Amino acid sequence: MINPSVKIFSGTGSIELATKIAERFGTRLGQIKLQKFSDGEFQPIFLESIRGDYVFLVQSTFAPTDNLMELLLMIDAAKRASANRIIAVIPYYGFARQDRKDRPRVAIGAKLVATLLEASGADRVITMDLHAAQIQGFFDIPVDHLDSSAIFIPYIEQLNLKSLTFAAPDVGSTKRVREIASYFDAEMVICDKHRKRANEIASMVVIGDVTNKDIILIDDIIDTGGTLCRAAQLLKDKGARSVRALCTHPILSGEAYENIEKSVLEELVVCDTIPLRKDVTKIKTVSVADLMAIAIKNAYENKSITSLFIHSQLRGVHK
Repeated sequence: MINPSVKIFSGTGSIELATKIAERFGTRLGQIKLQKFSDGEFQPIFLESIRGDYVFLVQSTFAPTDNLMELLLMIDAAKRASANRIIAVIPYYGFARQDRKDRPRVAIGAKLVATLLEASGADRVITMDLHAAQIQGFFDIPVDHLDSSAIFIPYIEQLNLKSLTFAAPDVGSTKRVREIASYFDAEMVICDKHRKRANEIASMVVIGDVTNKDIILIDDIIDTGGTLCRAAQLLKDKGARSVRALCTHPILSGEAYENIEKSVLEELVVCDTIPLRKDVTKIKTVSVADLMAIAIKNAYENKSITSLFIHSQLRGVHK
């Protein structure tokens, strides 16, 4: 029986996913209203008492920044309404690509967002596949960092590919790709790219043999799709039998949908951490709702989240 002191609410950016999470958890989504003013200002209002409750606020902070501001205001409202604990459930953590000073005179956006979440009153954060795992160190509150491999590994298993090989679309993705490749005892290759500027690739080479292999590209985000589509084409040119991609967060900006549809990819599989804007034949969605619901339950009951990271237990997470 679910303790009634657990309440799950959603921001406007993640209503569909939050509804699934609440359903899997065994409760209804809490009632909240977003009051809007004519100049664009908005104010979230809880329509039910949350005094003394464990309040889980589900909101991905993808563009526009209204999603982030809305989450901050919800946290502040929950704190002022005397919630017992306030847990920010952020399936996609925006600004995560700004995790360091990679050139002079730039902001570290991932750290700033962490500071804002703490300052607004969040007691804990649950998120998934941060662009860089060390972002957890920007927080002085607990962070539960979920791994999408719990979703993707069962999907890969049902494909029954005979010559399975995993590919990292860039050097930064090698760690996450290596972990999944080791689970399947499969080979791994790297697509090494060089950029002239953001979202524009100057050159790319494949490190490793892909001849007659069924390739699966793994990455945490897909933005314009330029890197992924170019990597897929290069892998095919090098002799790959098939190429598909699994990416956690479907940002899919600019002409990404068109790029994916016209690419040599067999399919692009993404999670529902960000809602899709278009229905495209090659793009398939798998839900993180079950995993998030388990994480919320464990966080509330003070149980370990670590079990959700152990590959030997992943089959038990996927339904």
